[in-house]
Amino acid sequence: MAKQYPAVACIGAGRMGRGIAHSFAYAGHEVRLIDAKPRPEADQKRLADETLAEVRGSLQLMAGLGAFDASAIDAIMARVSVHPSDQTAEALAGVRYVFEAVPETEEAKRAALALIDKAAAKDAIVASTTSTFLSTQLSAYSGRPGRFLNAHWLNPAFIVPLIELSPTPDTDRAVVEEFSALLTSVGKVPVECAASPGYIVPRIQTLAMNEAARMVEEGVATAEDIDKAVKYGFGFRFAVLGLLEFIDWGGGDILFYASRYLSGAMNDPRFEAPEIVNKNMAEGRNGLRDGKGFYDFTAMDVPAYRQQRLSEFLKMLDQTGLSRPPVV
Repeated sequence: MAKQYPAVACIGAGRMGRGIAHSFAYAGHEVRLIDAKPRPEADQKRLADETLAEVRGSLQLMAGLGAFDASAIDAIMARVSVHPSDQTAEALAGVRYVFEAVPETEEAKRAALALIDKAAAKDAIVASTTSTFLSTQLSAYSGRPGRFLNAHWLNPAFIVPLIELSPTPDTDRAVVEEFSALLTSVGKVPVECAASPGYIVPRIQTLAMNEAARMVEEGVATAEDIDKAVKYGFGFRFAVLGLLEFIDWGGGDILFYASRYLSGAMNDPRFEAPEIVNKNMAEGRNGLRDGKGFYDFTAMDVPAYRQQRLSEFLKMLDQTGLSRPPVV
């Protein structure tokens, strides 16, 4: 007997809704995209055609790149449907997981979440996909704070694995775990963060992107050389080691002294280390060599861990086409 996958719905048939449809339909789920805006019949048909064409197009793109056999596209597309707003109740019938992916305005979010709460089953889990609002603000509009959270996808949604889950203090823990398991089952990598501006990735990348632009502005390097440095240095390392893992790998004391030097040399407090780095330094928690830092290495086979990470670096080197045999 074929495995049964729960249906998923999304209010909003724009770019994010289409990426969600691609991801879930590819993984075997029926996906119902619901237009959040009432439209004349002709406009509704045009939107539905454009939506299905874009989902099919992204699938064809992936198949063309060798991700899967293109013969599967029709079966995947058969799981995707587009519904007008006046059919919301019918489209949400029997659906346990509902995404909200309407434009980033308070009015649109409030209306969409109210519509979901009215039409969806009482035990349905509702996830906004906002990249702007905090989950604690939107929770009040959901009508079901215990079964609401935010799921911030990174574009292109059908490729990038990461999804930042942001529950609220009112979100039931079982809901977070169930929703996280759902995302994991379709090949996504959920991480959890508090309701804080910028979540995790946008907060880090905003600082990095602004600093890169600032270096161009200051004449430190060309845009091309800065991007090359990011691809083959910054990005190369952090595709294997996370930022905090890298601090522990090299030693928190290195960051401590580098921060002191840069903040003094640049005469700019933006380079100062946060208190947690100073505290770790004072307590002798500098990472691998001390056994503790941001991570606890005391129960770890450190030589095996180092070997695994170095093996991953070698794979990255192969992927860049820069791996070379020795000259003998």
